[in-house]
Amino acid sequence: MADAANRGSNVVVIGGGVAGSLLAKSLQFDSNLVLIDPKEYFDVPWTDLRSMVEPTFAEKTLIKHSEYFSNGTIVNSRAIDITATEVLTEEGRAVPYDYLVVATGHDDPLPRSKTDRIGQFKQDYEKIKSSSSILIIGGGPTGVELAGEIATDFPDKKVTLVHKGERLIEFIGLKASTKALKWLKSKKVEVLLGQTVDLDSVPEGSREFKTSAGTTVSADSYFVCIGKPLSSAWLRGTILKDSLDEHGRVKVDDKLRVRGQDKIFAIGDINDVKELKQGYLAQEHATLVAKNIKSLIKGGKESSLAPYKPGSAMAIVSLGRKSAVAQFPFMTASGRFPGMIKSKDLFIGRTRKLMGVDP
Repeated sequence: MADAANRGSNVVVIGGGVAGSLLAKSLQFDSNLVLIDPKEYFDVPWTDLRSMVEPTFAEKTLIKHSEYFSNGTIVNSRAIDITATEVLTEEGRAVPYDYLVVATGHDDPLPRSKTDRIGQFKQDYEKIKSSSSILIIGGGPTGVELAGEIATDFPDKKVTLVHKGERLIEFIGLKASTKALKWLKSKKVEVLLGQTVDLDSVPEGSREFKTSAGTTVSADSYFVCIGKPLSSAWLRGTILKDSLDEHGRVKVDDKLRVRGQDKIFAIGDINDVKELKQGYLAQEHATLVAKNIKSLIKGGKESSLAPYKPGSAMAIVSLGRKSAVAQFPFMTASGRFPGMIKSKDLFIGRTRKLMGVDP
């Protein structure tokens, strides 16, 4: 445990997602730490689709901040401004900082309480269960994984996936996309590529959806699985307004500090590090920045700070409970082998252990 002098440093973490929660856990005994997050829990995002077909799974995938963060202050509110010395919250609270970490990720307005979030998963489950046919809009990792979960747990459902791109999961290689498409088709999922659906043109209550190519899809329900915007628009009204790139990401140096700032860091999907935005890399950001802030608190010099090395192109997309497609730096794999790595428990055992809570 740090001595009293070191504990005098005020560290504020904005965002309780993959990166922010781990950073808060890592620094709680080395500083006066405040975690600002509108939710009372850490939602492990890559497990959400499993929870939609198995709501009880969410009991383990939603981890209350108080379970891993016992030595600091949790402020359940949104940050709305950053000055040179403090963070202002939506409820009017001013939180002073010596070191600040922005880890707001993507803008995904989730319920405040764990109970209400589980309620959302139960609603999604009932929606899937009561539908004979389901339309999924979006063929990125979210759409593909949701199609896989439904096709595995509800094989009698007619699932149609519409994607505007010419191939699925375009953020990884062509081989992985092709293997994912082949797997979905083997599960009788209809995949329509190069097409979109304008939901605004669909009459309320209608079960007929027309694509941009003129194809009519009949579905009892639908899920929109397109990328969520970054949670950075609010930064345009703060001292970091000139620190955003054209995509809304926060520009950082090799120590993951915001460019031009000595004591403000940005970690996770919000920063502009040139790498695939993956959960395990967000955790690596948190680990490195925790180490660097500890060094600074102890009076370490610039030369003592560790640089971040961008991660290699590696990603695993689950296909149901036993299969997956994976892109590793030197190969692409599909089937049971990558499925054994991720799909069985979606890394939730490892994540809970990392956060110091019961598996």
